[in-house]
Amino acid sequence: MGLINNRIVVKVGTSTLTNESGKNDLRAFDRLACVLSDVHNMGYEVILVSSGAIATGRNKLKLAEPPSTIRMKQATAAVGQCNIMFWYDKFFGDYNKTIGQILLNAEDIEVEEKKENLTNTFYALLEMGVIPVVNENDSVSYTEIESVETLFGDNDMLSAVVAVLCNAKHLIILSDINGFYDADPRLYPNAKLINRIETIDDSVYSLAGGAGSRRGTGGMKTKLQAATLATSQGINATITNGKRPEDIYKILKGEPVGTLFVGKSRND
Repeated sequence: MGLINNRIVVKVGTSTLTNESGKNDLRAFDRLACVLSDVHNMGYEVILVSSGAIATGRNKLKLAEPPSTIRMKQATAAVGQCNIMFWYDKFFGDYNKTIGQILLNAEDIEVEEKKENLTNTFYALLEMGVIPVVNENDSVSYTEIESVETLFGDNDMLSAVVAVLCNAKHLIILSDINGFYDADPRLYPNAKLINRIETIDDSVYSLAGGAGSRRGTGGMKTKLQAATLATSQGINATITNGKRPEDIYKILKGEPVGTLFVGKSRND
C-alpha cells in the first residue's frame, strides 16, 4: 500500500508539554489541540504520539523529585497516562474532537498477528474520525524509561514506527528547538539551522548531540534515527519547535519551517 497523502503523525515531547519548572503547560496542551483539530477539519487524518506520562504523573502525585527507580517511574507513568489523557480529552473536546488512546509495546510491532490487529485498530479509529493518541506503555514497558537502543527506546522512534505502520505521508516531530543545526545552539550561539536534508549520513549524525532536554529523554540523535526510518519508507519528516504548533500549517503547505528530511523514493 502506498503512502496516504492526507495522513500525518505528530510527535510531541515532554519539554513541549511542561514549563521550565516541570509543571504541566496547559496553554501548550490547548494550542496543540487547537491546531491539530483545525488541521483535522481541513481534511487531514491526524495521529498524535505523545510523551509526558512520567512528568504529568509526577505533577499529579506532587512528587518533589523525579522518580529514580524503574518501579517508581512505571508507577508514576501509570498515573500520568491517565492524567495526560484527561487533559487531551478536555482540550480536544473543546474543539469537538474525539480522541482514543493506544499504548504500545515492542511486541505489538514485532509479532505479526499483533501488528496486523494494531494496524486494523488505527485504521478503524481514523475511519471514524477519531484522533489516536499514542504512547509506549510505560507502566509495563521499560524501553523508553531506560532509553536503551531497542525498537523504540524513545517516543521519537515510536512516532516513526507508527508513521510507517499507518502509511502516513508526513512525520512532524515537535521539539524544544527550532530544528536541526550544524552545532548545538544551546552551546554555540552562531549555530545555523539546516532547513533541508536530502540524505541522512554519517556527516549528519556527527552533528547530533547527546541527551535531550532535562525534562525529556529524547536528544537529536533519536530524532535523526526516527527521521532515518521514516525517510527510508518515503515519508517526509520535519523537526520544528513544539512551542509553535502553528508551524504545522506551514509544513503542510510545503513552506520552509524547521528542518525537513526528505523521504526517499520507493525506487531508491
